Amino acid sequence: MDLIIRRASRAHSRDPVDIGIENGRIAAVEPHLAASAPEEIDANGSLVTAPFVDAHFHMDATLSYGLPRVNASGTLLEGIALWGELKPELTQEALVERAMQYCDWAVARGLLAIRSHVDVCDPRLLAVEALQEVKRRVKPYLDLQLVAFPQDGVLRSAGAFENLKRAIALGVDVVGGIPHFERTMADGAASIALLCEFAAQKGLRVDMHCDESDDPMSRHIETLAAQTHRLGLAGRVTGSHLTSMHSMDNYYVSKLIPLMRESGVAAIANPLINITLQGRSDTYPKRRGMTRVPELLAAGIDVAFGHDCVMDPWYSLGSGDMLEVAHMGLHVAQMTGIDGMRAAFDAVTVTPARILGLEDYGIEVGCNADCVVLDARDPVEAIRLRAARTAVIRRGKVVSRSPAMHAALSLEGRPAEVDFRLAR
Repeated sequence: MDLIIRRASRAHSRDPVDIGIENGRIAAVEPHLAASAPEEIDANGSLVTAPFVDAHFHMDATLSYGLPRVNASGTLLEGIALWGELKPELTQEALVERAMQYCDWAVARGLLAIRSHVDVCDPRLLAVEALQEVKRRVKPYLDLQLVAFPQDGVLRSAGAFENLKRAIALGVDVVGGIPHFERTMADGAASIALLCEFAAQKGLRVDMHCDESDDPMSRHIETLAAQTHRLGLAGRVTGSHLTSMHSMDNYYVSKLIPLMRESGVAAIANPLINITLQGRSDTYPKRRGMTRVPELLAAGIDVAFGHDCVMDPWYSLGSGDMLEVAHMGLHVAQMTGIDGMRAAFDAVTVTPARILGLEDYGIEVGCNADCVVLDARDPVEAIRLRAARTAVIRRGKVVSRSPAMHAALSLEGRPAEVDFRLAR
């Protein structure tokens, strides 16, 4: 073996195992592995998980906060206007530099796979070329999947569809869209048909910003599900945000969710951003703004949590920590039962991995040796503590280490590693 992790707990099992790694793959997962390696990590019962996965991000805008000015209102529409002001000033070098810095943050936090939307409405495709370069540079330690995203609307913005097709020809992985930002509801529906037909023709996945609105009549997810069913795209289509669902009446949603399930459409909520940007015009009562996560999960629909933004025109905070995203998500969705909290952990690990189509992901024999050792005993404690990533491993090599934090995070004077769940 090249590396062995001893006495590891796993997300869905409390029985400690040793994880043997050889040639960048997991070669053994068993108690008391009778093998040796030049490097061993004693997890001492800590949680070892497959890496965190961010299913929804905007890497072309990350770390641009304050350029060319700060979003004074904090609204989604001002953020979009700000991005329009910034685009003419962008340089490929600056985009690459900011994205590479963010990727360093991500890896240190055990985030080893990201799906990033990249704006294709600039005919220069400057951001596309920049993130393609970033994708090439980070490939040894991070999987970066790119979505061709017509930020200004594929029909509303002149030349956007041609730009999108050029981006796909350059190697961008996924077809994106934003139907609720088209000029009319009819144009939004037409954009979905156009983009889904193009994706079906090319054999590509689809991930659309869909109904990122407080308007309960923004119902493009229905059209997206119908087109997915018509074109046989089940398992390859995702609706991101879906915040209008929070404001829809229950009767309509009782028909919509089964349609999504039947069509095989996945959903991505972005807790930090959805509750920041939505409900801005409400007084009180004030809407939460995040989609109906528990109901979607109960219907058997894949639901992932994304970070969406970090220090950009839409959001001034963030650090690439998917445990922070899961922590906020379970609070907003009121998923504080044990099963709900574990589902929130899955929403930043196994579920987005499935949505992205990541191959050989997991802590099983034959999977890629990509894993994170967390200073926590289980997923619930990991979320509660936003646990330190004591080791991050990519293809069998340790790429990041951090000190354990348990001593500083004791609970009522007791060591934090005490299994307080036994008191339930």
